Amino acid sequence: MVWLREAAFFDCVYGDIEGQSDGRYSVALNGRRGSMNLGFSMKKIDGEKQEEHVRAHPLKGSNLTTVRGVNERLILHLVRLHGKLTKAEATRITGLSPNAVSVIFRALEADELLLRGKPIRGRIGQPSVPMMLNPDARYYIGLKIGRRTFDLVIVNFVGEVLARRTESHAYPTPAATLCFVKNELADLLLSAGTSQSDIAAMNVAMPFELWSWTADFGAPQSEMDAWREFDLVAALKDVVPWPLTVENDGNAACRAELVFGPPDTVQDFVYFFVGSFIGGGVVLNGSVFPGRSGNSGGFGPLRVPDEPGGDRLVDHASLVVLERMIAEHGGDPLRQIHAGSNDWDEVDAWVQPWINRAGRSLAHAIISTLAVIDFQAVVIDGAFPPSVRSRLVSEVEHQLDQLDMQGVIRPDIKPGHFGSIARAIGAAAYQVSTEFMIDQNTLLRQNPSTTSLQL
Repeated sequence: MVWLREAAFFDCVYGDIEGQSDGRYSVALNGRRGSMNLGFSMKKIDGEKQEEHVRAHPLKGSNLTTVRGVNERLILHLVRLHGKLTKAEATRITGLSPNAVSVIFRALEADELLLRGKPIRGRIGQPSVPMMLNPDARYYIGLKIGRRTFDLVIVNFVGEVLARRTESHAYPTPAATLCFVKNELADLLLSAGTSQSDIAAMNVAMPFELWSWTADFGAPQSEMDAWREFDLVAALKDVVPWPLTVENDGNAACRAELVFGPPDTVQDFVYFFVGSFIGGGVVLNGSVFPGRSGNSGGFGPLRVPDEPGGDRLVDHASLVVLERMIAEHGGDPLRQIHAGSNDWDEVDAWVQPWINRAGRSLAHAIISTLAVIDFQAVVIDGAFPPSVRSRLVSEVEHQLDQLDMQGVIRPDIKPGHFGSIARAIGAAAYQVSTEFMIDQNTLLRQNPSTTSLQL
């Protein structure tokens, strides 16, 4: 069934289901009728309650075209996961017939989504030909609007960054955002060796409430309130010709790790991203789970006990906390930690105390998330150098050793792989995950989550 982790798909399914009084269902597949027990009975729902029930459970069947599309996405998903895949391997993993896999491979190769690798010789029978993703199949632009920086990237189909432009600021405004895009876009395309016609889409990652917590990062409330009524998509459509989507920056960073990070067998993990304010994302069944409003992984309000300076995770495991520590000692945090340098040695006297504080708070937050969902792993990343990330992960491990974890199973604690660029890369990956991968959380729902920003 399509929701199993290693899914088996019918080559094609035409079905009619008739309910019976005993809870069994008569199913016609390709004209042949049998019966099965689906484990539930039908309930008769009338009028408004029926409409409400349909909206709450928007499941739908699939026609032949949709099933073919799902199978193609499944193959692309598996090739991305494994790096390369032969027809025999794809047949074994998916349960599709050898003929169906051959047809799909040929179609994806004809669409220039897959490339042939070198034949594998030395085995019995004909040489196997592994297929791999075509890096040049699609190009995407990702824009990250952050409280301290803008980030603009062009990414290919396998996540390679072809060009990047960044700009730091004290706080973002709608006008400054548009100015940054207009000033940098042409040069970005030139640096990547691409033209406007090569770009498939542009996606934006940003905090959903930029007007919140303004006092904590020194931004004038009056200027940040401009984001409340600003229609970002409409404004960008006057600047760029491509399809546009906007999503939460924490979910975008999480998607970068899932789609473009090293292959991993973990299907369920919680992802923390330490930016100006801490956020992150949730991965369930191998897909980013954005939630109803697109704000899953908004971990800032999680409560942290016995920590001076506040009772929320955001009060401790955020870069604005480190900024204040540096500024209180006469430093310049905008230059020393936000100007794009991977060398934080100049401020290490304050980095280590902040790591200790953030590590304690994250350990408490991790236990809180495990009390809700039994995650296999925790991934920690942020807008800091790899050395700081490694130290923070180690501190979290140390703090978990000190805490009572009775009732939950300790997950693996892993570092992320992208650092400050994660949100922009994740924005660029939006169409990769929604159009060329299997999302087991939304596969049978009428309206898969494409939540866009509401300002």
